[in-house]
Parts: sequence; C-alpha cells; structure tokens
Amino acid sequence: QLQLVESGGGLVQPGGSLRLSCVVSGFTLDNYAIGWFRQAPGKEREGALCISSSDGGTYYEDSVKGRFTIFRDNAKRTVYLQMNSLKPEDTAVYYCAASWLFTVAASNYDYWGQGTQVTVSS
Repeated sequence: QLQLVESGGGLVQPGGSLRLSCVVSGFTLDNYAIGWFRQAPGKEREGALCISSSDGGTYYEDSVKGRFTIFRDNAKRTVYLQMNSLKPEDTAVYYCAASWLFTVAASNYDYWGQGTQVTVSS
C-alpha cells in the first residue's frame, strides 16, 4: 500500500528554518493531495497546516501563511515543507498524509507517515 516517510526534523532556534521531506511510495504522487499536519505536546492533531493538491494548488492555514511553503517534486516522489521564521509554538511532531481528495480534515486522509519531530527552542 501507499507509504509515506517524513524526514528533516530537528532542533532549531526561533527565527530559524527547516525543510521537511515526505517521500511517497506505492502510488504515483501526482494522483494524491498531500497535507502536512502537526501535533503539539499535549494537544490533538488539528486540520492540515498546508496542502499540495494533485493539480498543483496549495492551501495554507493562517498560522503558517507567509512562513511555510509546500511544494512537490513528483519525479522524486517527494513533497517538501519549507519552514521559515520558526516560532516556539511550531514545536510539534509533523506528519505528512495522502488523500484522494483535497481536504483539510485529518480524518479524510488515508495514508500517514510516522512523523518527524520539530523543536523550536533557544
């Protein structure tokens, strides 16, 4: 079945940057929308932070607009999340997930990666 593997997380100071990668296998990436989600300590996983649609569109949640950029390289079977101007409140486990549909709700995503930890701290 479809598998997703996130990488690129780590410890970064406030104001710093990270690039997360989500490598997809099992199906052609351009058939799916890919969303990035996060789960902060002690909090539930919310709707998608950002989404890359199968037809090239993007969506960004307000809290990350202007700071995060999602883009894909279908040939490399990879979706990226460029994270700039990171804040302590961005600290979370970040997940990528795939859906046949363009949707914000986590419950509608069929396939999930294992997550990668992002910690923003001085």
